[in-house]
Amino acid sequence: MELHILPTISTSFIVISAVLVAIGWGLIVQRKVEAHKKVMLAAGAAALIFFLIYASRTIFIGNTAFGGGDNLKPYYTFFLIFHIILATTGAVFGVVSIISGLKMKIKLHKRIGPITSIIWFFVAVTGVLVYLLLYILFEPGETTSVIKAILGF
Repeated sequence: MELHILPTISTSFIVISAVLVAIGWGLIVQRKVEAHKKVMLAAGAAALIFFLIYASRTIFIGNTAFGGGDNLKPYYTFFLIFHIILATTGAVFGVVSIISGLKMKIKLHKRIGPITSIIWFFVAVTGVLVYLLLYILFEPGETTSVIKAILGF
């Protein structure tokens, strides 16, 4: 039995994390450092919840293959790989941004924080698009191993 509710919930957490990042960015522009810190930690927690749901689903249920036409599959695969690279990069930058902020390494934090935020906005947008392509715009494909879902074999 496929549980489409899990991808919906996990995608919602990515959107929540991006909204919180935007709020946090606005707070730091206003020099509200403590509020910025709390909101950005909440953004990190939302991203972590996404990852835990996604990883659990991948391990215990599998990934959903693209259900659109074969003529669209190469474009979807390219887009998905782009999203995965972006998300991985964003996650690494996010961890470094959070740690540098917590350790008061302000010079590093100020340098990479805006870059991290922009990457994360793109991760959220591409993540929602992947969700729409897999579950809304096309009939979902079979749920299978990660390799088979992404590459088709």
